Formats: sequence, C-alpha cells, structure tokens
Amino acid sequence: MVEELTQAEDAIAACADTATWALREDGLIAALDAAHRIEQRLAAVKLALIRELDGRGTATAQGASSTAVWLRERLRLTIPAARRLVDLAAVLDTGNPGVRQALADGHIAVDQARAIADTVDSVQTAAGPEAADKALGVLVEWAGQFDPTLLRKLSTRILDHVAPDVADAAAEAALDAEARRATRDRHLTLSTLTDGRLRLTGILDTETAGLLRAAIDPLSAPLGPDDQRSPGQRRHDALSDVCRLALRTGELPEHGGDPAQIVVTTSYDGLTRQLGSGALDTGLRLTAEAVRRLACDAAILPAVLSGAGQPLDLGRQRRLITGSLRRALVLRDGGCAFPGCDRPPRWCDAHHIHHWADGGDTSLANAVLLCGHHHRHLHHSDWAVRLAGDGHPEFVPPAWLDPEQVPRRNHYHRRT
Repeated sequence: MVEELTQAEDAIAACADTATWALREDGLIAALDAAHRIEQRLAAVKLALIRELDGRGTATAQGASSTAVWLRERLRLTIPAARRLVDLAAVLDTGNPGVRQALADGHIAVDQARAIADTVDSVQTAAGPEAADKALGVLVEWAGQFDPTLLRKLSTRILDHVAPDVADAAAEAALDAEARRATRDRHLTLSTLTDGRLRLTGILDTETAGLLRAAIDPLSAPLGPDDQRSPGQRRHDALSDVCRLALRTGELPEHGGDPAQIVVTTSYDGLTRQLGSGALDTGLRLTAEAVRRLACDAAILPAVLSGAGQPLDLGRQRRLITGSLRRALVLRDGGCAFPGCDRPPRWCDAHHIHHWADGGDTSLANAVLLCGHHHRHLHHSDWAVRLAGDGHPEFVPPAWLDPEQVPRRNHYHRRT
C-alpha cells in the first residue's frame, strides 16, 4: 500500500504543477470532480489506516494517552477533529460495510458518510438489515444532491421511504439516539493563543445551545445606529456580559475557600501612572487600560510588592462600589447611562468618573453605571462623562462626532 500511495502522491504533485489556466472550462470542471472523488477515496484509506492503528494500540504503545492524542501530534490536528476521525473509523469498520464502500468509491463525502452511517445504524435497529440496505441505497443517491447538513435532516424521515410501517415509532427512537449522540459529542475547548487571547471551540448539546442563545441573543442586538460592531463582536461582548453577571451573583462554587473571582496583579505606581500592565492568575497578560477598567467595579486586594516583585504586605479585600452605594446608583441611573442604551442594572459595572487610581473618591457623585460594551467604549474613545447640575450623568461626544459637543443623556431609564 505504501508504494501505491507514494505513486499517487507523485501523480498529485504533478497535477499541482500543471497550469490550470491552460485548461478549457469543461476540463476544469472535470478535473475538479476527479480531485473531489480522489479526496473522498483517500479519506476512506485514511480511516481504514486509523482504525487498524487504533485496534493495534499503536498510540498507547508510543506513549500517547489515546489514538486521538497521537493523531493530534502526528497529523497536527485538533483533538475534536482527531476524535471524530477515530469515531468514524470505528463506525465504518463495525457498521454497514456499504457506507465504507460508498466512501471508497468516491460517491459520498466524509461528513455525508458520518450522517449516513448514523442513519443506517438507526434503521437497522428499528427495522432490520433489509430496511438498512434500502436506506443505504436511498441515502447514497441523496448524497449526490444534498450537502451533509440537509442530508442528515432528510434522513430523520428515511423510514417513510424504506419501512413506513415502523416509521413513527422509529422516529422517536431516532430522536433518542440523536440526543445520546449529542450528549456523547458535547465538548468545549479553551485554547490559549500566544498573545494571551482565548480561542473557544466546541459542540453544545441541544439543551445547552438553547440556554446559550437565550442568554446572549437579547444582548447581541445592535445598541443603535452608531453601533459598528460586527455580529461576531456583539456575540463576544454578550458572552462577556453573561460571565460578568454570573460572577456578580456570588452564587458560583467557591475555589480554595474564596468565592469565584478574577485576580489581577499589577504595581500600584504603574496603575496610577496608567503605564503598568497586569497579569491574571491564569498567566495571561492585560494592558494597563484593561487593568484600570477592571478596577472600576471589582474586589480589590491591595498588595505591596518590592522591586523584585516579592509581596511585602497584603491588605484585606474591599469592594469599591457595592451595597447601599450601588443601590443608590441603580436608583439614580436605572441601567446603563450611556445615551441610547437600554441595558438593565444587572448587566452594568460601576465606573468611576474620576478614576480611583487618580485620586477619585468612591461616592455617588463620582460614579456612573455602564454596560460592558459602553464601559469598554468609554475607556477607548474620546467620549467624556460628567454629572450635570441636576445630579444625573451626561456624556460629551468627541468633536469629530459633534463639533459643538452638546452633552447627551440616556432617556430609556428616566423615572417619572
């Protein structure tokens, strides 16, 4: 097999060096179809090799904890991608051989094979091998017309075509099987990037997906005509708001005897001079601006550090704006005070108008409620906030937005 694959690799390399511009349009299309068939056939070979290696225990013999982990290192895959390959290889090996053959013949794609294998397995359980063979033929034919997502959706009623007498009962069983697969496949991966950011990947089961959408969809809507964030950025900020709310409730499990909290380390001098970056207890770095923003409405644990970074004195935790002071702030502002924002108080941070690190005091006259988005926006932009003569906050737009810089107010939370 190695010799044949080497020859195939050489042939493909020769194709890669061919000038595609010299081909006629019909030749380009034919070449694309052929490349796709070869890709699927190679996928069948790859899955067969993975299944054999998994069966022999090669991964553990070479020191890996699982075949998926071994594939990650060997083929530079993500763990979820490697796990899907191992699972599909097992299904194609132990399930209906017709699915494996359809993939080897180039009639179906890998993702289609996954959907077909799941469906054929369900049909065999519900209606027997004869109905499973019929289902395979129908699904392979559909695979020539539909992408994997639509194919899986259509396959939920495959028994209407191959075994209508048991279709209704099997549909319920298939739904249960899908729920079990969703439970099995659920995962969330947090990958730290080199610059300190975090990449989230994963698959949520149906219930959790519904919870997430219910939590972030209302917070993902544009905040007005001036909101220039992309949909992805709005969802990111909505997730941030949900996490802030969860931390603020004080109902998360304790960690090491302390309530769940964010711990940021920085130097006092650097903070007051707006120059010092900070570090989370996870090792990630924060800009000086981010440290100052977090300090607006956070539990501050003052620590005096020596020049070598050794702790010399550790103070007691204190919260800057909480209790009766925060309740008074909620009564005054009613929610995010930025003009045009309708976020309620529970989604808001208490922002010091004159920052506490610059000598600002902790008082109602020096505080304003801001949602997560507008809190970040105020720290990053040329907007300014102040209290007007009637004691309510007003925001002065930057000159490029309004040359006359007429102060603006939020009218969503006005109390009668």
